[in-house]
Amino acid sequence: MKRVDHIGIAVKSISETLPYYTDTLGIPLIGMEDVPSQGLKVAFLDAGNIKLELLEPVSEDSAVAKFLEKRGEGVHHIAFGVTDIQERMDELKAHGVRLLSDEPRPGAGGAQVAFMHPKSSYGVLYELCDKSGDRE
Repeated sequence: MKRVDHIGIAVKSISETLPYYTDTLGIPLIGMEDVPSQGLKVAFLDAGNIKLELLEPVSEDSAVAKFLEKRGEGVHHIAFGVTDIQERMDELKAHGVRLLSDEPRPGAGGAQVAFMHPKSSYGVLYELCDKSGDRE
């Protein structure tokens, strides 16, 4: 793992939540994006040495919608920046780590992403985030 790329935060509504981050906390908004492959609307915030990613489900069957239903708003995942995501996925599988998919999927900011199952990582949902294709 190269670095922590971002922290994903599940929210019911970006439009309701965003002023807390931008006005109250003073964290600048970088941009917003729809991510149809994940059923999400995403807002990116620049918290200095790390990005925050607000995740609003736009589909009732998205993983974030299910998360909100079970746990409510809050930290959803921690994303590690990687290069050659498929190689990293294969290495993790070889170490017995269960992944939520066999192949990387398109994520926000042009990244390829994959998630480690929380049961393989002591209850934490980790994301592998590969932006090495200069897609950001």
